[in-house]
Amino acid sequence: MNEFVTYKSEENYVIITINNGKANAISHEVVDGLNDSLDKAEKENKVVILTGQTGIFSAGFDLKVMTKSPESAKELVTKGSKLSLKMLSFSQPIIVACSGHAIAKGAFLLLSSDYRIGVEGDFKIGLNEVMIGMTMHNAGIAIAKARLSEVYLNRSVNNAEIYNPKQAIDAGFLDMVVSESHLLPTAIKVAGMFSKLNKKAHAETKLKVRKQHLENLEKAIELDLAGDISINS
Repeated sequence: MNEFVTYKSEENYVIITINNGKANAISHEVVDGLNDSLDKAEKENKVVILTGQTGIFSAGFDLKVMTKSPESAKELVTKGSKLSLKMLSFSQPIIVACSGHAIAKGAFLLLSSDYRIGVEGDFKIGLNEVMIGMTMHNAGIAIAKARLSEVYLNRSVNNAEIYNPKQAIDAGFLDMVVSESHLLPTAIKVAGMFSKLNKKAHAETKLKVRKQHLENLEKAIELDLAGDISINS
């Protein structure tokens, strides 16, 4: 949809790929590209496969933007939180083919999707905000509470514990792990299974299951807008 996010449409699914430098950072342009891609997939009535570059799904928000000013950080974080809200309430199934590291907002994208397939290897997955001096934002806490058990919630959010792909299954960031050569074929196979779901029933059931979590996330975004978001030195 732009130079940082590509969109490929197949018969029953679409592949959306983030491609933004070495860290595959989530910038304003990436969020815009993801929003446009999701809108197009919804119009085409197709299952979504979201992936990144070989070795890295995303290391999180663009730090150049995050460290520019508190206002700049708040703007990007809010935009990212609204993307997560959109993904969690999206009418089509969203599968993430996590191609490597998934840190901070990269990990939140895992928590915002319906099915997560990781790749074997020495990759890091988790929420490092506290480690880099960022007090976790309310929306981040709301998303983590919706998808992680209380034990892993505290370990992940409060303690910034980082996991390898197999550990990330237990924590709740991933649903399965495969070899690199099987990552996309497995995602396509899962997309084929999801394409057989009744789309109306899937969309309506998702909203019922996540009703309280979505309401909590909406309130959390409002709280973040009223407060401060920045990275402490």
